Amino acid sequence: MQDTDPTPAVSQDPSLVAWLRLEQTPGVGCLTANRLLEHFTSPQAIFSASHAALREHIADAPARALLTPPDAAQARSLDAILAWRSMAGNHVLTPDHPAYPSLLRKIDDPPLLLYAKGDLALLAGPALAIVGSRNATVQGRATATAFAQALSQAGLTIVSGMALGIDSAAHEGALRGPGSTVAVVGTGVDRIYPRRNRELAHRIAEAGCILSEYALGTAALPANFPRRNRLISGLSCGVLVVEAAAESGSLITAHVAVEQGRDVFAIPGSIHAPLAKGCHKLIRSGARLIETVPELMQALALLPLVTANVPAPLPGPVLESPHAALLENMGHGPLHGDMLAEVVDMPPGELLAALMALELAGKVERLPGGLFQRVNR
Repeated sequence: MQDTDPTPAVSQDPSLVAWLRLEQTPGVGCLTANRLLEHFTSPQAIFSASHAALREHIADAPARALLTPPDAAQARSLDAILAWRSMAGNHVLTPDHPAYPSLLRKIDDPPLLLYAKGDLALLAGPALAIVGSRNATVQGRATATAFAQALSQAGLTIVSGMALGIDSAAHEGALRGPGSTVAVVGTGVDRIYPRRNRELAHRIAEAGCILSEYALGTAALPANFPRRNRLISGLSCGVLVVEAAAESGSLITAHVAVEQGRDVFAIPGSIHAPLAKGCHKLIRSGARLIETVPELMQALALLPLVTANVPAPLPGPVLESPHAALLENMGHGPLHGDMLAEVVDMPPGELLAALMALELAGKVERLPGGLFQRVNR
């Protein structure tokens, strides 16, 4: 006999429990649930409807699933979510919750529920998404950090996906300003992925906000990440792509942003740099080329905010004149060591020592394939 005894969850918050049941019903995804809500207006009304009334809108299997009371395992899951929500800083947002982001209500497939950990106020202010390659260069990460810090200082919240590379750099920069950051993750908010971002995730939860449409305990499934990208762009007034390969997942976010009516911006790079190919592809498709923070702020009609809030650049290490001359001759694109040796006319041993000194000073990045690239911070 099926266990259908009343549970503590039902008595604690019947409205939220109905939303959670709707989310957890097999065969009922966001689109189906939103279609039902258009007709029945609330989850409670859906669960109170007859089989015949449900069948007017959905197939037989999900209709029967909706009419099946929660079993013991589902009841325990509901109680666990309510227990998690009762902890400080934890939230479950339904579409009728005042903190549910208004911009997300307007996208084609808004999340049925949002799980949030941190400051909900960040979901209401102006925001910009910064995304890019997981395998970012030192230069790319420095650029993402600098842009995010300046924009955060101007009061914008930076939205990204807490992946390695550009995402992490954007979050780091944003945490240095009052705009802070929102990390939209492809797991449950109680999971940290990737594990290397554990410390960053804790700082975001304390000073920013971690957001997910996936239920607690959801693992890092590959299909989750492209889908969550629509929330990264949906929360934002625009998307800035810093570094991306020609087939980068960041381009998915950019394409979704266009479909949502958001602005797309891209930072160009060297024609020889693989991680510039995706940005160049976006620019050819209509994305706005961005080289400086004031350019971006002007495009967002927020230029007056940035003039007083962009942090002054930190002075770099003082280099000896031979190293400074080498740096000047490198230009700003990836350059092979052999070609560089011809340009500067230095013995191989001396050139290697100079490049190592520049690398230690944070002025040069060593790339795969014997390439070196100047780093501008």
